[in-house]
Amino acid sequence: MGIFSFFSKEKKETLDKGLEKTKQGVFSKLARAIAGKSKIDDDVLDNLEEVFVTSDVGVDTTLKILDRIQKRVARDKYVGAGELNDLLCEEITDMLAENDTDTVGSDFAVPAGKRPYVIMVVGVNGVGKTTTIGKLAYQFKKAGNSVVLGAADTFRAAAVEQLDIWGERVGVPVVKQKMGADPASVAFDTLTSAKAHGADVVIIDTAGRLHNKKGLMDELTKIKNVMKRVVPDAPHEILLVLDGSTGQNAFEQARQFVAATEVNELAITKLDGTAKGGVVIGISDQFKIPVKYIGLGEGMEDLQIFRKEEFVKSLFGK
Repeated sequence: MGIFSFFSKEKKETLDKGLEKTKQGVFSKLARAIAGKSKIDDDVLDNLEEVFVTSDVGVDTTLKILDRIQKRVARDKYVGAGELNDLLCEEITDMLAENDTDTVGSDFAVPAGKRPYVIMVVGVNGVGKTTTIGKLAYQFKKAGNSVVLGAADTFRAAAVEQLDIWGERVGVPVVKQKMGADPASVAFDTLTSAKAHGADVVIIDTAGRLHNKKGLMDELTKIKNVMKRVVPDAPHEILLVLDGSTGQNAFEQARQFVAATEVNELAITKLDGTAKGGVVIGISDQFKIPVKYIGLGEGMEDLQIFRKEEFVKSLFGK
């Protein structure tokens, strides 16, 4: 069974709807880029560069796409401007496929031999971090897993309250302490409780601060070290949540968090409210860290596993 065996019609409709604003922006710009052109020439390539840079794909990834298009045009005897949409879809998909593999198997499945499966979630305040945790909890529970949440963002009372609300909404327990408590202590208590009750998945929230990278790194390192006392190979995922609507600012946040801790998965949220969905292509290409989840709306079901080919097809109206 291929990866698309798990990509339902409902998920495709959610993806198409969530990318609508980006698609409208990209298509209108592409239409202007090839207006009156019968072939892909230097003018079209210059216009394409502007399309992708202004769609927050990023300069480095844009140049890589243009290089692929130029090589394709040089290789094929004739490529008309009317074929550009298909060509872009193929080349961007191939480019992303070269970087890392898609998540395979059932959505939100727990890897064999990793129970409890521990996810530590990082990211600045306001990117949708706690909401993403709630949606992850819902999806993992829906897939048949027992889930425990840990409220280790102890510097904001609102963060603990928000996680509590999500815990009640999803129907999963939340381990917490008083405001200002040691985040590592909360993580320790969460994993101890999860292990004692045979939980399948643990998701740990952390403070969304980036003003002091050394302080952040020290805190996250302490949390990781304490968790290893309970689950030796924890955390299995260090998930960085980025707000897709912030465009290039998401790139900068990714750079800083990757420098501060060992991020190995990315989630990009709020794609339904922006025309900057091209940021997913750029971040997926530039950071050799898989984009694992994308947020496409407010609903519980609107957090999806990121499938490169389906994403690019949807972006280009396929």
